[in-house]
Amino acid sequence: MTAAAPRPMTDVSGAEALWLLQSTAQGRLVHLRREIPVVRPAVHVLEYGRLVVRCPVQAAALAGRPVLTYQADEIRLAAGTGWSVTVTGPGEPVTDAAEAAHYLRTLPGWAYGPHDTLLRITPQTVTGHRLGAATTA
Repeated sequence: MTAAAPRPMTDVSGAEALWLLQSTAQGRLVHLRREIPVVRPAVHVLEYGRLVVRCPVQAAALAGRPVLTYQADEIRLAAGTGWSVTVTGPGEPVTDAAEAAHYLRTLPGWAYGPHDTLLRITPQTVTGHRLGAATTA
């Protein structure tokens, strides 16, 4: 059995990371519940410098959690290429009725009712990485 060739991973700037994030609509919301990390699938849109996320989590579960983390990626295993972006910042529920109606129309949800939450995250920390093709030795 041969070992896989190493694949380079390079950091990207925050601006490029946000550009990559705009190229996909799905990711994962990470938050703490009873001090244990919880990861939920989510959809998102980046508008006016803020990330709006629709996710299957109760808004009450996020109360008192002012900082949220969102992660998205696009990885092509066969090619050994792709990228990963992580955004961390203060989060708040979208409470304006007109704004919420807009995002409920434009972001598809997985669950409806109390497990269907719209959040606005203001990015404070944005990190990203590009995964390169396998190198030859």
